[in-house]
Amino acid sequence: MSADDLENYETEMELALYREYRDVAQLFSYVVETERRFYLANKVDLQVRSAAGEVYFEVHLHDAWVWDVYRSKRFVKSVRVVTFKDVNVEELARNELEI
Repeated sequence: MSADDLENYETEMELALYREYRDVAQLFSYVVETERRFYLANKVDLQVRSAAGEVYFEVHLHDAWVWDVYRSKRFVKSVRVVTFKDVNVEELARNELEI
């Protein structure tokens, strides 16, 4: 496989993922961004925690979809994310979800 073939494959995978996102976005109420992932979810619980003087975030998502081109199944019942980085949670109005 050449470098061009690999790049074309990755481009096609990203396009397919975007199309899936476009199709499922209307099913969810929240967008959650972490340093590693992008999620759509219907229930989000964000908790700020601290241990040994460090602050971190614990996020529980329920009924979620994960933006990850390499996952075979992107719909998940629940997700727990623990991170020391920023977390962005946005509740979306229904008209914002239409693409």
